[in-house]
Parts: sequence; C-alpha cells; structure tokens
Amino acid sequence: MHEYFVDLHIHIGRTKSGRAVKITGAKSLTFSNIIRHARDYKGLNMIGIIDSHSPEVLDEMEDLLDAGELAEHPEGGLNYGRMSVILGSELEINDESTQGPIHVLCYLPSLQTMRTFSSWLANHLKNIHLSSQRVYVSGRVLQKKVKELGGIFIPAHVFTPFKSLYGKGVKDSLSEVFDAALIDGIELGLSSDTNMADQLAELHRYPFVTNSDAHSLAKIAREYQKIEMAEPSFRELKLALNQMEGRGIKANYGLDPQLGKYHRTVCAECLAFNPAYDQACSECGSVKKVKGVADRIQELKTSDGNQYGRPSYIHQVPLEFIPGLGPKMLEKLMDHFGTEMAVLHSVPLDSLKQVIPEKTAIIIDRARRGQLAFHAGGGGKYGKISD
Repeated sequence: MHEYFVDLHIHIGRTKSGRAVKITGAKSLTFSNIIRHARDYKGLNMIGIIDSHSPEVLDEMEDLLDAGELAEHPEGGLNYGRMSVILGSELEINDESTQGPIHVLCYLPSLQTMRTFSSWLANHLKNIHLSSQRVYVSGRVLQKKVKELGGIFIPAHVFTPFKSLYGKGVKDSLSEVFDAALIDGIELGLSSDTNMADQLAELHRYPFVTNSDAHSLAKIAREYQKIEMAEPSFRELKLALNQMEGRGIKANYGLDPQLGKYHRTVCAECLAFNPAYDQACSECGSVKKVKGVADRIQELKTSDGNQYGRPSYIHQVPLEFIPGLGPKMLEKLMDHFGTEMAVLHSVPLDSLKQVIPEKTAIIIDRARRGQLAFHAGGGGKYGKISD
C-alpha cells in the first residue's frame, strides 16, 4: 500500500476554446492547466474534475488521450503521469422533497461512462455545458443512475448556508431527500471539521472527505486528504471510501473551521457577527442573517461526536493564507522545494529559513503544528490568522 494526496473537487472555469463552464471560475481553469498545476506545482497524486460532464471538456480529454498525454487506467480514472484524474460532475437537486437547493458530487469510472452520464443529463437539465446545474430529477433517481454506471455519490459541502444538504436542503435528516445506503461519503466543506460533523449521529456511518472546491488554480488543495491505496485509480478510491481490503482515508487536511467563509452567523447586510439568529442586528438593525455552520450544527446535534476510528483531521493553513507570503516568495519556495505538498509536509523549518524570511518561515511551521490563532469568518468572508 502507498499513501496519496487527493483533492476531489476542482472546477473547470473555461474549455480549451474559451467557453464558460463554471462561470465564477477563473479563465485559467482549463482542464490542461489544472492537471499540470495539480501535479507539478501542488504535488497531488489524485484529483477529481467535477465538471467532466461538459461535452467540450470530454472532447479535450479525448484529444489528450489520442496525443498520448493521458492514458485510461484499466481500473478507472485517467493517468497523467504519476497522477490520476477522476471524472466527476457537480449537480444541484431542488425538487418537492427538498427545503432548498442541494449540491452533490457524482464520480464515474471512465471516459465512456461519463459520456453516457452526460448524454443522460442532457435530457434532465437546461445547459449541459455548464457546471453545477439544476438536474430535474429527484435525489434518489440521480443516486440510482450514478450507481447503475458504477459511480460514487457524495453530497457536497454539506453545511454551508447556501446550496447544501444541511444548510438549505433538509429540515433534519438526509433521508428526507436521499437513499442513505447509496451515499459513499460526506464532503465537509471549509467551515466545519470532523469533530463538528460527528455531532450528527446519522453521519457516523460515512467517511468524511475534505476537498478544495477550487475556483482558481491557487485554491487547488486548500483542503485535501491522504488516502492509502495500492495505486491511484477509481477502483482503489472506491475501496478506500468503503474501508475495504486495507484501503482507507488516513488523514483529512482542512482549514481550521474559523478560517471558513461561513463559520459564524452574521448580519446579511453589514456582516457584523450576530450570535442570536432570531434578533435584529445590534449594528444596523437588519433582521436578515446568514446562519453560520457552527450554529446550524448545534440545531441538528444528535450526538456528542468523538467517533473512534476516524482518521485525524489536521487543521491545515494554505500557504496563500500565510501573512507576508506573496506570489514571488511562494514561487521561490516552489523553485527550491518543488511542490506545496513538500512545503506543507516535509521541508524542515531550518530549510525554510534559508529561503524565505525567518518570521514567515516560523509562521508556516506554527501553522503546520496547529499553533496559530484566528479571527473567525462568516457571511462569505474568510477568517484570518490573528498572530
């Protein structure tokens, strides 16, 4: 067995021809740019492209296969050298069984099964070329289709206030919308962690995944996991999510929830922190609030958490959050140490000090040790390091 760094939620911003896929995604987020950056700059071993259903994206993959730059793995996924690409699709469920929109992640084993899924989706949504589109079938129907094709089904960023399972989608339980037996994992999102999520007893049965939901190249691997597998392939990923045959998630790396954009409840008008959701804002008088993830979890709490057997959740501060670490200094680190994964996991403090200012090197090291303090985020605004 080997350990691999994995980020399963990366968006396509534009196709090779310049056509928009994720409208809010950066134009530099083309398939070819993503796979190069994820492998050679970030140092990832497996990535999930969750706009792979878009026909022009599928065509670009086909072109790269024909050119010999990609190769189909016999056990699923596409090999880009030492890195595996898993094909996925982010979709929105919003039917009569939901309280509001829910985003989900659907992963398929091969280019052919994704083309089949894309053709099926084209009959059930308005624009097959775009990301995160509303699909006009129920959650259970979508689950069954994904399973029919041998796929993986994971609710996305489940606690965020907008377009998520618990943020908007259900009153109390995932069983209101989904078949609990056909869920392969739960994506936590940037404003929660394992200890918070395990306060919902119905989630104890599922593995937790931590992914970037990247809308730009820089955001790739701001959250990720370390997975033990025999090799990076779709079949091995599926075994790992089910903790079968010695495979499994060994560690989740994610932002301290306080750094997330929706950790605390805030006023929707002035973004002042408002712990009392049902009272007017003390700053501007508005009664409109954006409920924080921490408060929503307390509403849903059915367990004291602390599930034994979970992999460690390591509060990882992305390098872009480090005060004083600008693009030029970051490039200097990459020139010396190769990838962000190397800087975050293996480069000694003394080596960092030889390349960048000592103060910045020490902050990176303290971040790796979980020794930083934060100002919490909320209402769409990221938290900040307070040190």
